[in-house]
Amino acid sequence: MGRHLYSPVHREIRANPADSCCRQRRVRIATTDRLPEGRIMIRSFNPPVRTLMGPGPADVHPRVLAALARPTIGHLDPAFVTMMDELKELLRLAFRTRNALTMPVSAPGSAGMETCFVNLVEPGDEVVVCINGVFGGRMKENVERAGGIPIVVQGTWGRAVDPDQVEETLEAHPSARLLAFVQAETSTGACSDAKTLAEIARRHDCLTIVDAVTSLGGSPLEVDAWGLDAVYSGSQKCLSCTPGLAPVTFGERALEKVRNRKTRVQSWFLDLNLVMGYWSGEQKRSYHHTAPVNALYALHESLVMLAEEGIEATWERHAHHHRALRAGLEALGLELIVPEEERLPQLNSVSVPGGIDEAQVRSRLLQHYDLELGVGLGDLAGKVWRIGLMGYSSRPANILLCVGALANELAALGHRTDAGAALEAVRAELDRNAP
Repeated sequence: MGRHLYSPVHREIRANPADSCCRQRRVRIATTDRLPEGRIMIRSFNPPVRTLMGPGPADVHPRVLAALARPTIGHLDPAFVTMMDELKELLRLAFRTRNALTMPVSAPGSAGMETCFVNLVEPGDEVVVCINGVFGGRMKENVERAGGIPIVVQGTWGRAVDPDQVEETLEAHPSARLLAFVQAETSTGACSDAKTLAEIARRHDCLTIVDAVTSLGGSPLEVDAWGLDAVYSGSQKCLSCTPGLAPVTFGERALEKVRNRKTRVQSWFLDLNLVMGYWSGEQKRSYHHTAPVNALYALHESLVMLAEEGIEATWERHAHHHRALRAGLEALGLELIVPEEERLPQLNSVSVPGGIDEAQVRSRLLQHYDLELGVGLGDLAGKVWRIGLMGYSSRPANILLCVGALANELAALGHRTDAGAALEAVRAELDRNAP
């Protein structure tokens, strides 16, 4: 008889103590005649505890983490279907809409983006796409992949979309029937005027597709009042939830276009004509896919918390904490790249001082403080840090930690700072007009 896959002879070693993810963890090593000597029998993963102040994911609230651990039931169970209906109503509250088709796509925010484009864009459609950062560029690629013709309104990184440019472009392309733009550009921290852009689109008989991945739950978003047609977001930012779900909402004008398509939607999984049978069935839900049951528990809990706080109070909390962070950063001599009137409160792009290696600072913050900041993307790579104050990450303790840690690490690298003055500036702003 041959030996078993793993030899009964084992030896144990301790993991490298320098590995912060595995401190005091024992790793078992097995030898065998079928596997290379030294094969590791992998144990349960225990992640380090971090403070997440980058562009996402954000810190997840303990109530949301607890919801993930609730018993899994079937995705067509009557109790789960009841929860689905509650979830839709809670998302309507967050989006400020009465749209019947308001639901979470069972995938991350990028799938929310694709859901909008594959359903609303047909081959040959002209789509005006506003690009003022990375995610406007992704909208353009989605148009191309759906067979549409993108007409680009090229903006400036770190600035809002220019409504005058949009008006001129739509006047020059009267056959365009869609306008796509990012309300909250995560790559820069710029906030565009979604209300004004939607008004321009309506004047030109265009539907709007709006990226609200970073804005939902963090800054004003009024789907119905502003006349937005299709909006997508993500669960992992200002909703204090885990990554992996993409809330979307479609107005009646958008659904009419979906129903009247001349061609079949290129994606089976994201085809709204099929998905609606699962999320919008009045009597019996049709089977479409196995929903991520526990992840939906988590989103439900995060939205219950949003309702408890109140959506407008949530917006004000993010704005108040942004003002405190800004005060501390300015006291350190740091500058935010986005003009104040166009700035997102929940995502702050900060210029890296001359002579400082931004990656070294982020590495030291992670090593010494378990604090994560975001890297610059695209045109801003190596030039900025992106500091997030999203959802559960938007707390006074996090602001004080971030400002104090930045002051210490910049000083260690030769940049002159006054940590005491910066922290005092934060505290003073936190005490001023606290919500």
